[in-house]
Amino acid sequence: MTGKILIVDDEKDMLALLKRIISEETDHELVTEANPFRALELFKESPFDLVITDLKMPRMDGIKLLGDIKRIRPEVSVIILTAYATIETAVEAIQKGAYDYITKPFRRERILLTIDKVMKWQEMVKENLALRQALAEKGDVSPLIGTTQVMKEIFDRISQVAPTTATVLITGASGTGKELVARAIHQNSLRRSKKLVTVNCTAIPEQVIESELFGHVKGAFTGAWRDKKGLVEVAHEGTLFLDEIGDLSQGMQTKLLRLLQEGEYKAVGSVVTKHADLRFITATNHNLKSEIQEKRFREDLYYRINVIHIDLPPLKERKQDIPILSYNFLKKYAGIYQKNIQDISSSALQGLVSQEFSGNVRELENIIERGVIFCKTNTLELKDLFLDKEQAGFYPDLDQVASHLSFKEAKDRMIRLFHEQYIRSLLAQSKGNISKAAEIAGIQRQYLHRLMKEAGIDAADFRKRDDEVTAC
Repeated sequence: MTGKILIVDDEKDMLALLKRIISEETDHELVTEANPFRALELFKESPFDLVITDLKMPRMDGIKLLGDIKRIRPEVSVIILTAYATIETAVEAIQKGAYDYITKPFRRERILLTIDKVMKWQEMVKENLALRQALAEKGDVSPLIGTTQVMKEIFDRISQVAPTTATVLITGASGTGKELVARAIHQNSLRRSKKLVTVNCTAIPEQVIESELFGHVKGAFTGAWRDKKGLVEVAHEGTLFLDEIGDLSQGMQTKLLRLLQEGEYKAVGSVVTKHADLRFITATNHNLKSEIQEKRFREDLYYRINVIHIDLPPLKERKQDIPILSYNFLKKYAGIYQKNIQDISSSALQGLVSQEFSGNVRELENIIERGVIFCKTNTLELKDLFLDKEQAGFYPDLDQVASHLSFKEAKDRMIRLFHEQYIRSLLAQSKGNISKAAEIAGIQRQYLHRLMKEAGIDAADFRKRDDEVTAC
């Protein structure tokens, strides 16, 4: 694809150099301008595909010009050139929409390769502009489910970042859905017709991960009987998702940094440099800032991957989503196991909501799958889930507890059981502090005392239990 390029630099020698390099190797239409204000007027008048601008210029720097260009036509690509490279300005430029940030003096091959990638990208933009506008309006992130405000904000962020080329870092505890977010970003991007390649940095042994990522040539090491294509090459022009990137060794971090910065890599045992056009998405359950302080993670790599940050909350912080997630998993596994289960009982839902879910959404999914396997009716009951008894919810299974009693007897027994389990839960949460437990429940301290006495519960048991744990 040939395109139209605007080059902006207050140094006329640099303008001439860039024009000569690009015109010798490409057929792109070139326009040069030393004054950034006049360059902005030219941009308003003509449909440029790419703007290459210097960072330091009198009266208007490259970051300001970048911002003005993006406000006029967000889809246009901008490359920032500078001899004053810092991590902070690089991050700022990328966050404000720059396609790339190149330091002077630059290699001729680097600038030409970047321009080639931009033009391929612009071709995709033009073909998918209607799709991009539709995604921005609809926020289509179907692989993820949630109705809480925090999830709505995450869906909105995914919809905004998906059509761009920005590198994304996804953080959160295990089981919160980091891979689902990566898939949502890829599926709503302009690269969705290409491959999403997932690499679990923890699952692949350290001694073979370089070969898995970059490939190897025949004879590179014992057992390398033939050339092997790496996952980076497989993901070319698509998306590379590096899951648990915090577990990479220092050596692999260095090689990955080169791939991120230059788009270059070498297969193991090869002297040939290859190029890759990739969208990078990474994820980790580690605190990378702490890892940097402990010298286990490279700071420059962190700033490269942390252009856009999406942090996923644990399930216990969005318990309102547990019912909708549960019904979604019920539909999935009822179909897989060919069972006619259409509902979840109120006691089962209450039991699920009361769980801590240290394994987050993945743990909830496993529980629902287990329930579907053991369920013998068309409704998923509490007894089918085999929940942790200490967290099994405030409402016991009516079939097991009270179905053989009269209505009044059953009602009284259920109330007593509710009081007992609810009070125990409150005291466990407050660590035996009765005033705090009453405050959580929204009742008078004296009334809570009376309920405790009726249920035969002693707050000291919960304080003692906590002291024993502390002593251990």
